[in-house]
This record gives sequence, C-alpha cells and structure tokens, in this order.
Amino acid sequence: MIRTEALDRLPVRTAVPALRRALDDRGVAVLCAPPGTGKTTLVPLVLAGLTGEGPVRRVVVAEPRRIAARAAARRMAWLLGEQPGGRIGFTVRGERVVGRDTVVEVVTTGVLLQRLQRDQELAGVDVVIIDECHERHLDADTVAAFLLDVREAIRPDLRLVAASATTDAEGWARLLGDAPVVEAEGVSYPVEVLWAPPARPVKPPHGMRVDPALLTHVAATVRRALGEREGDVLCFLPGVGEIGRVAGQLAGVDAEVLQVHGRAPAAVQDAVLAGSSGGRRVVLATSVAESSLTVPGVRVVVDSGLAREPRTDHARGLSALTTVRASQAAGRQRAGRAGREAPGAVYRCWDQAEDGRLARFPAPEIKVADLAAFALQAACWGDPDASSLALLDPPPAGAMGAAREVLEAIGAVDGGGRVTERGVRMSRLGLHPRLARALLDGAREAGARRAAEVVALLSEEPPREYGDDLAAALRTARRGQDGYAARWKQEVRRLSSSLGSGSPGTGKGGSDDAAVGLVAALAFPERVARARGDGAFLMASGTGAELRDASRLRSAPWLAVAVADRPSHAASARVRLAAVIDESTALLAAGHLRVRGEEVRCVDGEVVARAVDRLGAVELAVRPLKQPDPELVRGALVEGLLREGLGLLRWTRDSEQLRLRLAFLHRTLGSPWPDVSDGALLAETGAWLEPELSRARRRADLGRIDAGQALRRLLPWATGEAVRLDELAPERIEVPSGSRIRVEYGGEQPVLAVKLQELFGLAETPRVAGVPVLVHLLSPAGRPAAVTADLASFWRDGYKAVRAELRGRYPKHPWPEDPATVPATRFTSARLKRS
Repeated sequence: MIRTEALDRLPVRTAVPALRRALDDRGVAVLCAPPGTGKTTLVPLVLAGLTGEGPVRRVVVAEPRRIAARAAARRMAWLLGEQPGGRIGFTVRGERVVGRDTVVEVVTTGVLLQRLQRDQELAGVDVVIIDECHERHLDADTVAAFLLDVREAIRPDLRLVAASATTDAEGWARLLGDAPVVEAEGVSYPVEVLWAPPARPVKPPHGMRVDPALLTHVAATVRRALGEREGDVLCFLPGVGEIGRVAGQLAGVDAEVLQVHGRAPAAVQDAVLAGSSGGRRVVLATSVAESSLTVPGVRVVVDSGLAREPRTDHARGLSALTTVRASQAAGRQRAGRAGREAPGAVYRCWDQAEDGRLARFPAPEIKVADLAAFALQAACWGDPDASSLALLDPPPAGAMGAAREVLEAIGAVDGGGRVTERGVRMSRLGLHPRLARALLDGAREAGARRAAEVVALLSEEPPREYGDDLAAALRTARRGQDGYAARWKQEVRRLSSSLGSGSPGTGKGGSDDAAVGLVAALAFPERVARARGDGAFLMASGTGAELRDASRLRSAPWLAVAVADRPSHAASARVRLAAVIDESTALLAAGHLRVRGEEVRCVDGEVVARAVDRLGAVELAVRPLKQPDPELVRGALVEGLLREGLGLLRWTRDSEQLRLRLAFLHRTLGSPWPDVSDGALLAETGAWLEPELSRARRRADLGRIDAGQALRRLLPWATGEAVRLDELAPERIEVPSGSRIRVEYGGEQPVLAVKLQELFGLAETPRVAGVPVLVHLLSPAGRPAAVTADLASFWRDGYKAVRAELRGRYPKHPWPEDPATVPATRFTSARLKRS
C-alpha cells in the first residue's frame, strides 16, 4: 500500500507541477532541492506515474555512489509499500535487483555509462534523472554529455533532469540548452555553528595521511557534543581509515557507534538509514552522507573539515585519492544535516578565520583526475578528443594527452585515437583501462581466475592490516571473513564471469606470487621498480620509491608497485602495496618502455657517452662509447650550457663589456641589435657558437671558445648597422681633459666615472645612442663626489657646494669659481703652471 501521508510530507511536492511543465515544454530541466526534500525519492515516483498522477513512464535515476543507489531504491520501494525488485529496482556494480514490472531503476552513473555504450537509444527509457549533479563527479559529467548527444541525434523525446542539492544551477541550465530551473523550498531548522579548532596546531593533510592529533581532537569533539547536546551525532571524516581510528577512540561512550562509507556492509547501511531503535547513536561517515542519504535522528554534526578527492601526478605516474580541505559548499551541506528534523548544531573542527579561505566548491573531477577511463569512454562514443561533448568544463589538454598515451600503450586505441576492438572490450569490463588490460593479458599469462583475483584486489585497495605485500594480501582475502573479503569475492566472481569460460589462459600454472606480480605489473607498467638498496627502488617512470622499515619486500630485486603516494615534503614515493617480480616479468609487462640506444650527456660538466639498454628510467645494461655520434656530443654540450650557464665559455673583460654594450643597444634601440640575455643566447647557440661548438668534444673545449669573438657573429652585418657599434655604444668617451674614459653599461643607464676636474668646460652631458650617461663625478683621489645625468644643472646648482667641500681636502688642485673659464685637467695646480 502506498504510504500517501509520507509522500505528502515531502517538501519537493510543491515543485512537481513546475517540473512537469518544464519537461512537457522543453524535455529538460534542472531541479534544485535541498537534502531531505524528496527530490531523490518522490520525483522519480511522480515522473514514473506511480503515485497516480500521469501516465506510467520508465525512469532511470543515476546516483554517484552504490550506497546511495541502494538506499534510494529501498526508500522508494518502502513508500510504495513494496520491496526492491518490484516496481522499484536498482543496479550497481556486481548487484542487480530488478524485476519484470520494474518502472523506476536506480543505477550508479558508472552503470549508466556502460548501458549507454551498449545501447545509445536507451530503448524503453522515458526519463533519466542525474542526481547530485552538483558534486561534479566525472562519470556524471560524462553521462550528461552522452545523454545530450542522444537527445540531439536520435532521442529528442528522451526527458532529462539534472537534480542538485544546491542552488548553483546556472552552469547546468546553460549546458542543457537554457533549461528551466525549478527550485523546491526545503524545510530546514536553524543550525548553530560552534567553532572548535584544535588547541594546538596540527599538520596539514598530505596524500592519504591525516595528522593523528586532529583525529584525536575530532573524537574529543564528538564526546563534547554528546555531553552538550541532545540527539544523534553525525561526524564527517575523509575516509575509511580515519573512521576506524576515531571509532576506536570512542570506545566506552554512551552511544552506539556506527560507520557509514562505500565499503560498509549493506546491513550496517540499512541500520543507519532506518534510524535509532531507542538509544543515542554516533554515525561516523564519509562525504557519502553529505547529500545522497538521509540519516534520521541527527541533531548534531561534527565536521573534521576534510574530504578525499582524486589527484593525478602525471610527471610521476601516480594517481590516487588525496586528502584535501573540504569546500565551503561541502561545509554548508554537512551542517544542514543537523537541521533536517529540528534545530541543531554543527561543531567545525577548524578556526573561523580559516573558513573564508576555503574553496567555494569542490574541484570538478574532470580537472584533477586521471582521465584514462574518460578518454576511453569518449573514444568508444566516437569522439576521441571529447571536443564535441557538451561538458561544463573541458578536459585539460595535458591530462587528455597523458590518457591517450596510456590507452595507445595498452592497445585500447590506435595511433589516431580511434578505439580498437580490444578497447571496446576493455570499456565493457567496468574497470579502469589499466586494470582491464591487466585482466585480459593476465588471464592469458596466469589464468583467468587468478587474474580476476588480483585485479579485484587492485580495484579496491585492501585494508591496511592486510599489509603491503600484494601476494600476502591475496591469501588473506581468500581466507578472510571480513567485509572487504566478502566484497572481493563478489568482484572476483563478476570479473571471472566477464572473461567467460572460454577465456585463454585458464589452465596456466605457476605460483600465486608470480601471478600476482605479473598482473600488478601489467596494470602499472610505469611502476615496475628495481632495487637501489636499503628499501629504496627506482620506478620505470623515474620516480623513487621507498618501503617502510618493517616491510618484508625490502629485499626484493624488483617490485610491481600497485599503490604509492608521495608526501609533499618527500623526494620519493611511499609504497603502500606492491608485489615481488623478476626482471623478465618487468620486461614482459613494460616492454613498450624499453629503449636501447646511445646516450651522451653532460655530467658535472664532462661529456659522458654510453650505450644504454633501459626500461624507462631503469638502466638494465650500460657500456662506454668510444666514438659517440658528434651530433649527440653537441647536444650534450648544449645541455651542459643550459644547466650550468654561459660561464663555461671564456669571457674576458672586453667580451663581457661587448655583451653589456649589445644588451644596452637592444634595450634602447631594439632590432636589429640582438638580444644577448642568457635565455636568448642559449636558444640560438647555432647562430653564434658555430663552428667551435660542433668541434668541441669536452668541457675544456667550451672553455677555449672566445665568447666575445663569437658574439660578434650576432652583430647586424647584413643591414650594415654593425659598423656603427662604436658610434652608438662606444667603449670609451673622450672628455675635455683628453682622457678616454671607459663607459660602464651594466645598469639601466650607461655610467661614466670621471674626475670632476677633467670635465671643466663641458656644458652638456655626453650621450650614447641618444641616452644621457649617468656621470659619476670623482674627487682627485678617485672617490665619489656627486652623481648627475644633467651636467648643466650640476654646474649651475651643485658645483658650488662640491667645490667648497673638495678645495679644503685637495688644496693643490684647481677649484675655479667658474669651471667654464679653466681648462680641464687631471693634474695639480703646480703641474699646470710648469706646463
């Protein structure tokens, strides 16, 4: 029996008429409804015609997480007085509960992606709702782009709703072709904000690591909240590990402690969502509880302020979840959980002053994540560079380039980026392309069952207590009775089934350890690593890797690194999960990275020539080269110049002065006078250092190249301007005394440092290339007396004071009242009389 009273209480009901009109008129709409209003449960039932309003339509609801998909289906089935599998069903990876009469099916966005690739028309589906689209998960963005393609090309009748728990709907409305935005008012109660930062500073998160001091503080804040407030407490933490540690510190509290995350058993999830049976509860949850789920009975939220987001370090070949500060939007969502049923409170475990510095919204996953899976989906869709897809944010070019390199290396796409038959099969396995490659090739080499077992371990990282040895973790999972082992066994069955009974390699022998290492290496060939001693390894990607001191893998000659992260302060990655392999396995898995050839490099200024056989950055064999390719030698010397600078050449005072003169002319007059900055000279070595550079064989040969003579090759000989060098930027200027004084060009303005008496009679400041020189007027002893760029002004206004000071210190020198009436001289008065 339909629970009409419960349906009528859902606030989103008031927005349903406007939503219906928008879909009837435009076929698309954006629905903004706060958590708890019923957008995930009532709206699909209404649009499907299951509440007695309108015709029956087939509705698919896409949720970002498995836990949310199951919970939404169970809630809708309850509202209809049914069990899932009737008119309401759900499909998540590894679990499908639908029946002949299913009208509303809740799926994860990943499942919907797979379905779209197999059936672009979505035959039989009338409405698709993309729920929690504000979270900007990559699968949701991709699903929306594909659905808009389908609507435009083949299914204009397909109705599409983007449902968001926030009012940031402008982008989605624009993406859907200026779709109408329908807003539902939520029923929310006031939430008091209490700032509860740790008493002492804690270390910021890096990688997967969270300062234990912060977790201790969060546990203490939960205890404080239980003592100060009524009702259940919902505590947000970044991940499963942190939830487990805080749960351990809450032992003995007068409340039931429950853990909610994507890996939690279905029974625990159901218990949390069903509400309290009497006593108080503390629910420790990841961000899954921000908007997708309703947890009854919560009056207090404790927010650690942390979240997990995917990050990819393309330079080091590492991609993983990383701990970040939660955004302001996430903070609002979390706090709102305390005011769903009555007034509540949120304890924020950071300082109020920090709040304004937080990001406004979470980073869209497409901007920060590994894009290999997205690139494969786009290639299968027929748009390899994703240029025609309607996306809120375009994929970064660098990340897409790296993704295409991975896909080409594993045979998923051809050289033009078009998907191969193998790539299509990979895309249908419901795995990251790397893991799909490991499953297919691993099945051939090690057997389908064992390949499925290892890939299942790699697709969901085992708990830390399983250790860092992947082979040992496999044995633990096989005999394990915990929640992880149960999920692992279910995934093994799914993967084995996807390979089929006729898959090649099902009868292969060999040890488990060898199979584990091979499959892990096939998944992450850039991470095969050779030992460097004392628990340190070098991965083929060029990144260093280190094992913890107690690891049993430290003596391995080679490793296949499955999971590693790199703390921000560390030079090397930290290995969290790996398998022992040998060199032949490394070569089999990462053969595309093997390069043989001549290498000539400048090491500590000296040219080193070698014949090298390497696997990525790992050198397998090296021998010295007696007669290296001259062009490689030249390149090595240029590399040395780039790294150590032009000081490797021979610079005399005259050549340094020439460079300064040319720099002055380039700055003052521009073309055709050359740019002689370090960057410009290093970029044009062929224009001024030849033929000497090509004849050089070692560092000492560079030191014999006269830099000044080489620089003269850059003068504008072709235009005839070169002959004016001494006219425009003279080395020396003749002053009235007859002395030829060197001009210094090192500053912004040329400098002429000359004894004051040698300028007697000179009314105007000398100029070079039209620029007045900066005259440093010196005493007879050569010490600074005055500085001027305007001699006429100095004689008129400044000379009198300088004369008064200097005539007392240097009485033997002439100091006329009017310097224009006395010949310029560098001699004393007595010497002048004798001459």
